[in-house]
Amino acid sequence: MEFTQGVRFDSLGLTEEVQRALKKKNIEESTPVQAGCIPPMREWKDVIAKAPTGTGKTFAFGIPIIEHIEPGSEETEAVILAPTRELAMQITAELRDLCVYLPGVRIVCLYGGAPIGKQIDALKKHPQIVVATPGRLSDHMKRRTVKLDNVKTVVLDEADRMLDMGFLPAVRRIVGYTRDDRQTLLFSATLDEQAVGSITDLVHDPARVEIAPVTSTADTVEQYVLPVSLEAKNALLASVLKREGSSRVIVFCRTKHRADACSRRLARAGITCAAIHGDRSQAQRERALKAFRSGQCDVLVATNVLARGIDISDVRFDALTTVVDAKDYGLGNAVDSSVITYFNPLMHTAVFRVYAEELSYVRQHPLTLRRYMWKLEY
Repeated sequence: MEFTQGVRFDSLGLTEEVQRALKKKNIEESTPVQAGCIPPMREWKDVIAKAPTGTGKTFAFGIPIIEHIEPGSEETEAVILAPTRELAMQITAELRDLCVYLPGVRIVCLYGGAPIGKQIDALKKHPQIVVATPGRLSDHMKRRTVKLDNVKTVVLDEADRMLDMGFLPAVRRIVGYTRDDRQTLLFSATLDEQAVGSITDLVHDPARVEIAPVTSTADTVEQYVLPVSLEAKNALLASVLKREGSSRVIVFCRTKHRADACSRRLARAGITCAAIHGDRSQAQRERALKAFRSGQCDVLVATNVLARGIDISDVRFDALTTVVDAKDYGLGNAVDSSVITYFNPLMHTAVFRVYAEELSYVRQHPLTLRRYMWKLEY
């Protein structure tokens, strides 16, 4: 079923503790994905939800999970799998906000790049909710520091991205250690058979929730496409940032190598920046995000793999220095990324559509910033 609007949380029959936590955050109305998912999940039904990042999915599965937890239990009752460390940490923080009036609910976050000893100590406190990346949870299972045989609910968040990153064997192994009568919740930006078909058998008679796609960009969003030759692209990014202002900018790059190289070029141009990608240690990634959020650095350079795990609300604009694989955005085959630099405030998915439409023309007319800067009208 497709959902286009939310409802007031006080109409959903939530517990007093959860409603108080929502009021503390000044949240009164749900998002569409929350309105669609919370009722069937509270009835212990499996759910498959098509919802992109930023639609409120964490509260959509977090509220029913928290209401199902037995505060006095010392068993792991829910496992939430996320593809990246940043997303796992973000989910954990939001769940803890929901549990502010439920001190008996314990949550642990397990991810690679952090000392495993501290995580083992946290697991000894018998958390009821485990938020984890598949790789690190698999490590704990091998060490027998976590038991999943009493898990009642499994959440696969950003399922399409997890499978794209090669976590299918780990996901199946983890789910296989949980109860047969568990509740399974699958959240994905797409429900395409090629993207998530390999794990849809893990859910049984699910309620299907789809969020109506956004057909236009917000009035406050302006989008630009800058056709440019490969040779001029590197210098163009720095020159545009200096011209437009470099404060509160996220730059997405295709690879870890390009992210590092881009960060070095911007630094040489006198722009404060930090890079974040899979080869950086957890401490380095946390420092980069903290510096960007606090304003100590103006530009955050990240790989596209991490794009879904970054939650920063006051970004002035995004810069996509390459277009990677258009299949990720429902555009069919992969496209050449060598001739365009993209500037896309806040909503970079829309720019991919325009890129696909204009690709043949741009290939024939590589231009520099001095000659053209196209504003895209929708």
